[in-house]
Amino acid sequence: MLAKITTKNQITIPKKIIDQIPDARYFDVELDNGIVLLKPLRFYDTDLGQIRSNINKLGLKEDCVAEAIKWARSK
Repeated sequence: MLAKITTKNQITIPKKIIDQIPDARYFDVELDNGIVLLKPLRFYDTDLGQIRSNINKLGLKEDCVAEAIKWARSK
């Protein structure tokens, strides 16, 4: 499919493509060996208060959270 870049560096994604990813509003854009890749991103609502409440209910302390982050980043 053909897409044209505008003077404002915008490209319209063809309807046939966008219909297959209806919930996508944001894309990760990469250049890989001269090929432009658009990867749809999903965002989730995060309620920090609810997360903190769950941490307290579980009895976790700051060092437990730091330890969990360290473990997750090592994977």
